[in-house]
Amino acid sequence: MSKRPPVPPFDREAAIKKVQGAEDAWNSKDPERVSLGYSESSVWRNRDEFLTGRPAIVEFLKQKWQRELDYSLRKAMWAFTENRIAVRFQYESHDASGQWYRTYGNELWEFDQDGLTSRREASFNDVKINPAQRRYFGPRPVEEHGTEIPLR
Repeated sequence: MSKRPPVPPFDREAAIKKVQGAEDAWNSKDPERVSLGYSESSVWRNRDEFLTGRPAIVEFLKQKWQRELDYSLRKAMWAFTENRIAVRFQYESHDASGQWYRTYGNELWEFDQDGLTSRREASFNDVKINPAQRRYFGPRPVEEHGTEIPLR
């Protein structure tokens, strides 16, 4: 098993780096790449779905990005402890009919000693938006790393 730096125990800088790394991976929309940030036996609660293990994560993400088109994500570190990080996030996507959504949510992450996420709990809800309300257009530019995401 390989390490996924930064590894616990986290300080503020390491926690922020971990969150940005996750945002970058998810914005790739590459299920295999994203899954490598999770332990082989990672346990997820995603809305009303429960998943265990990388193969389930990969399948879940493939289906997600078939439904959520032009997906663009922003994450912000909310709080951290030695091996846990709380994150708030927003993403925008549209469905096959062209309806755009902004999704607002919170995640709780727990990491193993190798820096892999062993547990992820996510709660979020979707708000319909029109195209003129969009604010996320692809991955976050490097010069915007570390900037806050607005509440509304």
